[in-house]
Amino acid sequence: MSRVSGPRQRQSTRGPLRARALPRWWPLPVCALLGASAGGLYGVVKTPEYSATSYVVVTPAEKADPSVALGFAQAYGRVATEVAVIGDAQVWAGVSAATLRGSVQTATSPDAPMIAITATSPRAADAAGMANAVARALTLNGRHTQADTGVRVVQFSRAAKPLAPSSPSASLTTLVGGCAGGLLGGLALLARPRRRHEPEPGITAAVPGPAGASPVPQEVAP
Repeated sequence: MSRVSGPRQRQSTRGPLRARALPRWWPLPVCALLGASAGGLYGVVKTPEYSATSYVVVTPAEKADPSVALGFAQAYGRVATEVAVIGDAQVWAGVSAATLRGSVQTATSPDAPMIAITATSPRAADAAGMANAVARALTLNGRHTQADTGVRVVQFSRAAKPLAPSSPSASLTTLVGGCAGGLLGGLALLARPRRRHEPEPGITAAVPGPAGASPVPQEVAP
């Protein structure tokens, strides 16, 4: 039987075919999927939080400089939680002093003598109660020191019970996690060294040999 020659015979002499390598960009979708899964799980497991805000305004008393009210508003904003703890705010809100300090934040404006008192809690009623309790304690303290400071502290608006949580939803955390994972995958892809292309086994490039030197003609003796 005649032997088969040619490319088919050369292919049969090769070793087993290697598994096809993954594309270089595989970390990008994998990291994005992992990030989205982690973000969605965090949004589902995390307890929702509610925020409520009460506003207090500082007004100048009779024959007082209006700029004084702005300065006292900044001062009251810094010590609002301390004043509330010294007063009866923790009793009115029904929480401990540590919870009141850790859950209440204040913000002031450089243009208006107003103080925003924001409380955060896993329960909507507790958030509104803490914000109103701190505002009440602040106005009461301002009334007691009005003769010395020359300003009045008045509650501008009470905090209402929030209807929806202020913490991010599960869909938002999923989106943020997916974007963060995709960014990390892209950075890993950029930092990854490039792979060199290696020739397949069994195939060798034909290298032309050196050209033979042409014979030098010899002179024939006469």
